[in-house]
This record gives sequence, structure tokens and C-alpha cells, in this order.
Amino acid sequence: MNATKKKRKPILLIDDSIDSQRIKRLFCESEVDFVEYHIKKFEESCCGELPTTRTPSVIAEGGIYREEEKIRNYIKQLKEKQNKLSQPRQIHQQGDTSNHNKRIEESESAYW
Repeated sequence: MNATKKKRKPILLIDDSIDSQRIKRLFCESEVDFVEYHIKKFEESCCGELPTTRTPSVIAEGGIYREEEKIRNYIKQLKEKQNKLSQPRQIHQQGDTSNHNKRIEESESAYW
């Protein structure tokens, strides 16, 4: 049986404010998958009033992000991670030993 780890999407808590709409647009433009909860609908369907929850907020695998700058940094980190994962790995050709030889020379020079 081949088990794969399913990645959870970040949850974006928003309201009708301009800040919330700006962060939602940033998520969309960055092509980051997320789950959106409008705070009023969340309060009605789930737990009642959430007096300490500020919007916009992101609940994600790495923590809870409440300020716009922190949310922007979170999205930036996600994009960097996605870019690293999507880049093809460099495969050294068998005949290409120049980098390997250079590393050996550099490591040997440490002994001189």
C-alpha cells in the first residue's frame, strides 16, 4: 500500500473589509490554494461569535498569521517552496567532471 501525505490548504478568515479583500486577491494572484471562511458565516454555522479573531487571518500548517505583513511573508514562503519543488533537478552527465574536480581541488587546498 502506497500512502501519500495529503497537504492541507491554508484557511483564510475574512470579513467585508478592504484589508480582507486585498489579502484574498493576493492569494488568488499568487495561485495559492486556500479555503475561505467569511467570519460571519463561520460564526453562524460553527461556533457562534469569535470575539478575539481578527480578520484577515490565515490558519495554516506553520501557524496562525494575523497581520498583513505576516500573511504576505507566509505567501512568499509558500511560493518559494513551490518554485523549489517545481524546478527540475540537475543531473550531472557522466562526462562532466569539471565541477567535481573543482570541488576536490578546493577541499584539498584547505590542507595547504
